[in-house]
Amino acid sequence: MSFDPESLADGWRVWNEEPEGRTVLVYRPDVFDGDEFPSACLPTLYVTNGSPRKRPGAAHRETDEWRVTLFLEPEVEAESTTLGDRAEAVGAAADLAERFASGDVDYRGVYQVPREEYFAELDELTGRTP
Repeated sequence: MSFDPESLADGWRVWNEEPEGRTVLVYRPDVFDGDEFPSACLPTLYVTNGSPRKRPGAAHRETDEWRVTLFLEPEVEAESTTLGDRAEAVGAAADLAERFASGDVDYRGVYQVPREEYFAELDELTGRTP
């Protein structure tokens, strides 16, 4: 099962998709392009069946479980869930993308040091009121 770009929530794009493998979705790459906001702040959803361990090469080991993970920056994980198969993971990623785009994901709570300009931009893009 793969992502239908037309059915993704507003602002989300398929950045990379391997057939039956890892998929990367990004939110508003037109905004988080490195000019006004650093590209490292690009909200990114990963759908993988690799190991969640951070040691080198671990992500390339396939497992029986699929993970859906939303990152706000490379080291800032907002949400993560584990599912039984790719179809469930694709559905969960689409749901998470929808929740994020509609302002229903608390991105402020995952930061130890607030990034107010970044939060204000995400609030405006998602219609969220802090």
